[in-house]
Amino acid sequence: MLGGCTGCSLLYVKGKILMDFINKNLPYLLAGISVGGQYALIAIGYTMVYGILRLINFAHGDIFMVAALVFVYASASFPLYVSIPLTIVMTVILGFAVERVAYKPLRSAPRMSVMISAIGVSYLLQNLALYVTGGLAQVVPSIPVISDTIKIGSATTKVVTIVTPILTIVLVFVLMQLINHTKIGMAMRAVADDFETSRLMGIKINSVISTTFMIGSFLAAIGALLYFTNYPSVVPTSGAMPGLKAFVAAVFGGIGSIPGAVIGAFIIGICENIIKGLGWTTFSDAFTFALLIVVLLVKPTGLFGEKATDKV
Repeated sequence: MLGGCTGCSLLYVKGKILMDFINKNLPYLLAGISVGGQYALIAIGYTMVYGILRLINFAHGDIFMVAALVFVYASASFPLYVSIPLTIVMTVILGFAVERVAYKPLRSAPRMSVMISAIGVSYLLQNLALYVTGGLAQVVPSIPVISDTIKIGSATTKVVTIVTPILTIVLVFVLMQLINHTKIGMAMRAVADDFETSRLMGIKINSVISTTFMIGSFLAAIGALLYFTNYPSVVPTSGAMPGLKAFVAAVFGGIGSIPGAVIGAFIIGICENIIKGLGWTTFSDAFTFALLIVVLLVKPTGLFGEKATDKV
């Protein structure tokens, strides 16, 4: 009987410690889930392009940054119900243009040439943004409703914190339905599986690749609208760190795997914010890359990546 009471007391103490930890870190946990969803929307663009072209689109983070700038200037001239769709459309057009101008002409070029082109596009977008803004930080306007504050338990946060993971899951579900149950989705899977055979079978490779870039840019635009609700200031380099962390999330989850990219992004977002909650803000970014190194040492293909086999 005494042992049973002791066990109950021990469980009570452990439960109280756990609840105290959750209450203390709830704001950081919620922030981690929110930013994880935003990283996920960017990471999907990286993983989709890599899945089809075996190319890391280094300009993807800068497309995310341009989306925020487009929103700033569009909202200065139009009401939000016009500026938000306009931002998304302009970002999709930019993604399409980048693919057609910088990547399509290099379709048969060595992979290193395509990588250099991607880095060049990244710096071009940054410098164009620097020219347009004069290097000054632009204030991103708040979006009604999702910018409002709410109280969840012991935490006070913005509505966007709740909206982001829900919207991310819905968009990923729709994307998976598109990939698995539509003609263009079947073409994407075929090209990702065997590029040359798909070409020989009559699949319009250029259309598939352009569609992939447009989907990635669409998700990056949504991610930008959500991300800059929490961080309402954009400069030409604002896409660098979120883009890099989204790339890490894609590799962490298994590059080429959309569910892997999403799960990897949520893990990274939650972990880095918990670290901030523990008072180690200086090391939050370093932890992201340290975690990647550890995972790749144990599982080089990432959490959900499949081991590739070379065809001979």
